[in-house]
Amino acid sequence: MNGLGGLNKTPNGVVVGLVQLDLPTIHSKEDLQQQTQKVCDMMEKAKQFIAPIDLVVFPEYMLHGLSMDTSKELMCSVDGPEVQQLQESCRRTNQWACFSIMEVNPDGNPYNTGLIIDNHGVIQLHYRKLHPWVPAEPWEPGDTGLPVCEGPNGSVLGLAICHDGMFPEVSRELAYKGANVILRTAGYTPPIQQSWEITNRANAFTNLAFTASVAMCGTDGVNDSMGDAMIVDFEGTVTTQGGNRADEIITGEIRPDLAQEARVHWGVENNIYQLGHRGYVAVEQGVTDAPYTYMNDLKNGTYRLPWENDVQHTDGSRYSFPSPRSY
Repeated sequence: MNGLGGLNKTPNGVVVGLVQLDLPTIHSKEDLQQQTQKVCDMMEKAKQFIAPIDLVVFPEYMLHGLSMDTSKELMCSVDGPEVQQLQESCRRTNQWACFSIMEVNPDGNPYNTGLIIDNHGVIQLHYRKLHPWVPAEPWEPGDTGLPVCEGPNGSVLGLAICHDGMFPEVSRELAYKGANVILRTAGYTPPIQQSWEITNRANAFTNLAFTASVAMCGTDGVNDSMGDAMIVDFEGTVTTQGGNRADEIITGEIRPDLAQEARVHWGVENNIYQLGHRGYVAVEQGVTDAPYTYMNDLKNGTYRLPWENDVQHTDGSRYSFPSPRSY
C-alpha cells in the first residue's frame, strides 16, 4: 500500500520522492555548478508535485556523472559551495533530501559521499560509501561507519550507496542501529537490474524495514543508467516502481510505524531479533553467540576465502586505474 503514490498521505506516513535524474556529463567546474543548479531546480519541482513529498532522494553520481574522474577541481567538500547550495534548497522548499557528492580527500582518493539534509538545511547524516564498486570505481573506502539519523514523521533513516546494498551486512547494520527506512542511491546500469530488485526486497524483508532506492537514468553517450526507482515494504513487497524515464520523480508513501510494529509484534520471521536470540523456544532468551566464522575473521583481520589465491581481479588495473596505495 502506498496511498496511490503518496497522493493520499496518512497521518503516520512519509511520502518519498525518488528522482530518476538524467545522467550528466561533467568536464569542468562550470559543468558542476550547472548540475548543482539542476538538482536544486528538481527540488523546486518536487515541492510543486501533486503528492506532498517529505523526503526527496537523488541518486548516486547526481553531480558528477559516471566518468570516474577524480580531478580535484571536480570534487566537493561538505562545507563547500555546492553543499551550501543544496542546504539552502532544502530550507527554501521545506523538504528533507538525500544527496550524493564526490568528496575531496587530502590523504588519498576521493570519497563517494551521501548526505541527508533536513528541511532546515542542517546535515543530519554524512556517510562515505563503505564498499566502492571495485574494480570499476576508484573511491576511497569509507571511514564513517554506517550512521543513521532521525527523519521526518517517525522515520529513522540509513543510507546504503549502490554496491553497499549487495552486502546484507550493510542493511543489517543500519537496521541494528534503528533504521526503519533504508535508502539506496545508485548509478547502476541495466545489467544489474535483476540483482537490484532482489537485494532491495531481501534487505527490506530480512530487517523488517522499508527500502527506498533509485539509480541515475538515461545516457551520457557512453554509459546508460537504469532509473528503476522502487519502494519495498517490510514484507519484501514492491509497492512502488519506476521505469527508465529520465528526470521523473517516483513517489510513494512509507509507514515507519508499521515497520516498528512488526519488529515488536512479529514472532515468525522476526529475523533481525532472532539472529541474536537463536532457538529461544528451547533456550531462555535464546543463544547469543556469534557462530559465523566470517564475522570473527573480519573482526580479527584474518578474513580469507578458500579460493583467495585464485581471485583474478584484486586492483583497478582492468579499468586503467593506477596501483593502489598501501594500507
